[in-house]
Amino acid sequence: MRKATKNRKVKRVSGLSLTSKQKSELAALAALPDDRIDTSDIPELPPGAWKDAVRGRFYRPVKQAVSMRLDADVVAWLKKRGKGYQTRVNSILRQTMLANSKRT
Repeated sequence: MRKATKNRKVKRVSGLSLTSKQKSELAALAALPDDRIDTSDIPELPPGAWKDAVRGRFYRPVKQAVSMRLDADVVAWLKKRGKGYQTRVNSILRQTMLANSKRT
């Protein structure tokens, strides 16, 4: 099971450490104000570049295995539509959760 991570430092794989020159260059870049950063090599986006953008398109929530006891007729109703009844349960619960969170 995968756990969500927040603000976790990335570990260096190579095992090589930075030289003092590299460290000083990185420190100088970090201290540089945003308005002094040269972005001339980055192309400007056209005005309509984000018009078809979709927020959360690749969002995949972390799944957690649970064991629930449901009424037999509820399970039969969910399974009646074929494969994927657990996905249907998740969808029904998510819709209810979002509807309730909008009310409060």
